[in-house]
Amino acid sequence: MTRSILILGGTADARILAGKLAEGSGYRLLLSMAGRTRDPVQQPVPMRTGGFGGSSGLAAFITENQFDLLVDATHPYAARISANAVQAAELTNVPLVSLERPAWKKQLGDDWQNVADVESAMKALGANSTNAFLALGRQELLPFEAAPQHHYLIRSVDPVEPKLAVPNARYITARGPFTLADEINLMSENRIAVIVSKNSGGTAAYAKIEAARQLGIKVLMIERPDLTRAATVPSIDTALATIRHQLSLLDERGE
Repeated sequence: MTRSILILGGTADARILAGKLAEGSGYRLLLSMAGRTRDPVQQPVPMRTGGFGGSSGLAAFITENQFDLLVDATHPYAARISANAVQAAELTNVPLVSLERPAWKKQLGDDWQNVADVESAMKALGANSTNAFLALGRQELLPFEAAPQHHYLIRSVDPVEPKLAVPNARYITARGPFTLADEINLMSENRIAVIVSKNSGGTAAYAKIEAARQLGIKVLMIERPDLTRAATVPSIDTALATIRHQLSLLDERGE
């Protein structure tokens, strides 16, 4: 019996996991993306983009397409879709595997200030003008219009449109991962004094944190939201083992 898996993605981990699941497994796989990036990286399995219409819409999609298992491999800050995944799994009685990479831990030499959200990060920049690197998604930049005194460096996969209504902002369009040397050069050339970052975890985006440590740059670290997630697995290999175990249980029960 061919088993079918719906993967909620949008991260490098989801792409890698999908590729590993596709290797000689015989599974029917579908990777779902939110569609926020205009030109996403090519995926190793069939892909759909867009939302589902909440937990009930996701549950209906699972039922209509006869998926046997749901994988949540979305970003650690994708609170809404993760909550919808939990509810949809309960509604459909389909096993859910949630992959959540561990958060970065503060190391010796790091200068971090934890903040609750983007608005808190904007306020923490202070009243005096500073050079700030906004290492955030382009959908999360608007609050910084309330602090036009700063000089902003903004890097995004897609162009920021419209640009922020601030007098001093430099925009860079680039796709990571970036090397430590790249990040040191970028921050040195732009005289960055503070970085605003999410605690994404993993290795793909960590070079900027290492660069900040070496250069003595402060990081305003936006804390992860409290996600409504089932028991999580911390790595791709653990996710693969858990997925195969869950599917074997279905085979044993004849479902």
